[in-house]
Amino acid sequence: MSLHDLKPAKGAVRERKRVGRGPGSGLGKTAGRGEKGQKSRSGFGQREGFEGGQMPLHRRVPKRGFNNKWRKEYEAVNLEKLTIFDAGTIVTPELLLKRGMIKRLRDGLKILGDGDLKQAITVRAHKFSASAQQKITAAGGKAEVIER
Repeated sequence: MSLHDLKPAKGAVRERKRVGRGPGSGLGKTAGRGEKGQKSRSGFGQREGFEGGQMPLHRRVPKRGFNNKWRKEYEAVNLEKLTIFDAGTIVTPELLLKRGMIKRLRDGLKILGDGDLKQAITVRAHKFSASAQQKITAAGGKAEVIER
């Protein structure tokens, strides 16, 4: 078998339907487009969301709120999740990602203060809540801020 012998499987390719070629073809006169109207004209292409000239839904429904395009989305982790680490461990965003404790790192990692910490660990994150920072240092650990 060579490249010039290649062809599609039998029945895989159909001939193009030739419309508007006389009444004997079954698709003559209006060529399967019905009678008059916008859809019967040449060049017709309907935009997405077009409702025949009626005010479309996306314009009928009132708009609310504001989306700040500079907003930072931090991945949040509570202190209670960090209790699984042994004393002396350096907890980084990459380590949490590897362990599956966070799904992805958006704009950074923020440690929140829910839960208690018993062991002294070093936590490196982009942001800390005040209570989280206080609890980490109270347990003998360090809260180090990573600069972006």
